[in-house]
Amino acid sequence: MKQHFSGEEKVGAIVSDFPGASNLFKEVRIDFCCGGDRSLLEVIRQKNLNEREILHRLNESYAEMQNKNENRGTDWRAEPTADLIDHVVDQHHRFLRKELPLLSEFVTKIARVHGDAHSELADLYHLFHQMKSELEQHLVTEEEVLFPLLKQYALHPTTELHEQAVMGLHELETDHSSVGDCLKEMRAITNEYALPSDACRTYMITFHKLGELESDLFQHIHLENNILFPRIEEQVV
Repeated sequence: MKQHFSGEEKVGAIVSDFPGASNLFKEVRIDFCCGGDRSLLEVIRQKNLNEREILHRLNESYAEMQNKNENRGTDWRAEPTADLIDHVVDQHHRFLRKELPLLSEFVTKIARVHGDAHSELADLYHLFHQMKSELEQHLVTEEEVLFPLLKQYALHPTTELHEQAVMGLHELETDHSSVGDCLKEMRAITNEYALPSDACRTYMITFHKLGELESDLFQHIHLENNILFPRIEEQVV
């Protein structure tokens, strides 16, 4: 089998080229959003994963996709900046605005009902609500300040707009890192969202939805950190 990926590629670039790689990376806990600027081999060795197995599975999945001529979905690297931004807002911002309030209720409920028996739920409560607050402010900043600026720059690139945009990008990348840290901590304190024997239905739903939230945030941050933000930073007026 021809090796399309050698492992020297950056993790974020792999997912941009082959979105299906995100499924494997999620399975083996490789961060392709906030940690997308590291090479795959570097991450594999740091996490003590089986290098040969990961590369084989990655290239096998890519070959299967090529052989089946499957629809790989939209290649956002080739789409206009405005379309990419609209996708992030319509798909990922809308998801967060729907799910964060619901999850707040669920996380609060299981902490109240099961907290005495499971002390980690108090930590989960605080971490989730810290992240929720940061994300809600983040969405406002993107939609009201940064994204309009990026669209304006895409239409009328000037040095002044570029400097403003890059400054805003760096601030939001810091937000992304903070969110990524919260996601990792929440997964760690819940032992990979393992359900205890006394978990009720709400407990089960909460952990399932937290997993969905993590998955969507990975895709969301990947699009911004690995495609949108570098595109703006690298453009020369």
